[in-house]
Amino acid sequence: MQSNVDYAASSRPPQAAAIRKETIRRLRKGAVTAIMLLFAVAMVLPFVWMISTSFKTPGEVFAYPIQWIPAHFVWEHHLKIWTGTASFVPYYLNSLKVSLLSTAGATFLSALAAYGFTKVEFKGRDTLFLIYIAMMMIPPQVLFVPKFIMFKWMGIFNTHWALILPGMITIFGVFMMRQFFITIPKEISESAFIDGAGHMRIFTQMMLPLAKPALATLAVIDFSWHWNDFENALVFLISRELYTVPLGLQNFIMEFNVDYNGMMAAASAGILPMLALFLIGQRFIIQGLSGTAVKG
Repeated sequence: MQSNVDYAASSRPPQAAAIRKETIRRLRKGAVTAIMLLFAVAMVLPFVWMISTSFKTPGEVFAYPIQWIPAHFVWEHHLKIWTGTASFVPYYLNSLKVSLLSTAGATFLSALAAYGFTKVEFKGRDTLFLIYIAMMMIPPQVLFVPKFIMFKWMGIFNTHWALILPGMITIFGVFMMRQFFITIPKEISESAFIDGAGHMRIFTQMMLPLAKPALATLAVIDFSWHWNDFENALVFLISRELYTVPLGLQNFIMEFNVDYNGMMAAASAGILPMLALFLIGQRFIIQGLSGTAVKG
């Protein structure tokens, strides 16, 4: 009987320590969650204010305290950017053309190059890849003058091809797809090669179906880059009928520099495709990023 009492007494300190450790762990987890929630709210608030302001009257824009929900929803600002003299419809169509063609070319060419860097053996392959990756250190602004001269010579300056063709080449895309193809065992492509399949058949019928999550992730990221590209459009597009959404938004702000409601309505319209694309592709983004994690 005495031994049982001694055993129970001796077991209390470890149990108390375990409970204390578990409590500390939960407190830390709760603190981290609260901090992340605070950052998330801080990031979302400007977008909420932008959308809210697009439905307010001009007198409510700078009202204090802030009216997050307008007393009366005003739709004329949104109607103006779609049906007024500064309609966003041509800008949307131009951005969709540039973004979709650039993204389609970038995903295919990045996957094709990544396949060559991982599944095709040739001398100097790794060295060539390192040189290719090193080009990421070159600031894109340095290439504006060479691109300008080249596009003038090719006759594509002040056309959408000046944005589409360079947009099909992405170093990040090749790196990302290569990291994914590394995770695919060599035995799969080698067995198909022994059975008589060529590299193009292996790539199109075996590798691309396996790479759907990574391709979808790259497509979402690349589309957002092209949709928000302001610098290249500003340098290589002159005609107003060729403007994309970023240039159209800048042009709208310059013409209506005191119409804050209209500016917010135009900005809200500009981010709608990105929000829809992210909501549709968020599942693929998580799968693709987890599958392309850099290995040791």
